[in-house]
Amino acid sequence: MRILVTGGAGFIGSHLCQALLEQGHQVEVLDDLSTGSLENLEGLQGGRNLSLHVGSVNDAALVERLVSRAQYVYHLASAVGVRLIIDQPVRTIESIVGGTTVVLEACHRHGTPFLLTSTSEVYGKGSRVPFCEEDDTVMGPTSTRRWSYACAKALDEFLALAYWVESRLPVTVVRLFNTVGPRQTGQYGMVIPNLVEQALRGLPVTVYGDGTQTRCFTHVADIVDALLAIPHHPETRGQVINLGNDQEISILQLAREILKATGSSSPLEIIPYEKAYGPGFEDMHRRVPSLEKAARLLGYHPRHGLPEILRDVVEEKRRKLSR
Repeated sequence: MRILVTGGAGFIGSHLCQALLEQGHQVEVLDDLSTGSLENLEGLQGGRNLSLHVGSVNDAALVERLVSRAQYVYHLASAVGVRLIIDQPVRTIESIVGGTTVVLEACHRHGTPFLLTSTSEVYGKGSRVPFCEEDDTVMGPTSTRRWSYACAKALDEFLALAYWVESRLPVTVVRLFNTVGPRQTGQYGMVIPNLVEQALRGLPVTVYGDGTQTRCFTHVADIVDALLAIPHHPETRGQVINLGNDQEISILQLAREILKATGSSSPLEIIPYEKAYGPGFEDMHRRVPSLEKAARLLGYHPRHGLPEILRDVVEEKRRKLSR
C-alpha cells in the first residue's frame, strides 16, 4: 500500500514509518519539522520506499496531492508536550484543529481511510479511574491555557466521528497514554526523557507538583503494533480506542526508578506547578486507561513494562551524550 503519515518525522511517527517500511509499504511523510526531526528518519530500513515532504498539514493543496494517491492516512501531526502548549497556545489550537480539518476534507473527497491519534488529555479532570472511552470528559476553564490542547483534540475527535456518521468515511480515533521510547525528546516537557537526561548529566532530577500524581507509561513499540493492526480490523471504524499501559506509578517513584536505572547520584528536587508553568496550572492526579476495548477489538495487550522502557531510553541517551 501507499500510506501517508502526517507528523511522520516525529517520535511516534518515525517508529510507525519504520514498521510500515518493514512490512513493504510505500510511505509518504508530511512534516513541517517543527517538533519532528530529519534525524528520526535517517537510516530507516527500506528507506527507498520512503519520501519526505516538508510542509504543513494546513497546506490544502499539498495535502490534497498526497491524500489523492494514498490508500491509508495516519494523522499524527499535532502540537505536543505541556511546555509547548503553555508557551504557544495559538499555534497549538491552529495546528491541531486546522490541520485535522484539512486532512479530513481531503480524505473525504477521495474516500481514504483515516486514523486520528488523539490523547488521554481529552479526559480532562475526570476522576473516574480507569478512564473508559465512553466516560464523560471534564474540562477546566478556557482561561487556563492547560486545557486548550485537550479541547482542540476533543474537537478533532468530534470532527472525525462526524465524517463517519454522515458519509461512512472509515475513521478510527486512538487516545494515546504517555507513550515513551527512543527518539523522544524532553524538549517539550516529556517527563521520562527529561529526567533520564538530568540524571545522566548529574543535574537535579526535577519532579513537578508534589510527586504523588500517577501516570501509566507505554513503550512506543506497543503503540506501533496497535496502529499497524487497526486497518485490518473493520470493526474499529467509527470507534474511539484507548491505547496505553495500565500499570500505574507515581512521578516521585518514577524519578527514583530513573536514578536507579542510570546509577546516578543526582539529588531529587520538588518544584511546585506554579513555579514550573505559572499560576493557575491544573493537572490530573491519576491517569489510567481502561484497555478492555483495545483488547476486545484488536487483541491488544502491552508487551513492555517500565523497566524495558527505562532501559531503552537510558541506552539511547547515554549514546547521544557520549557523542
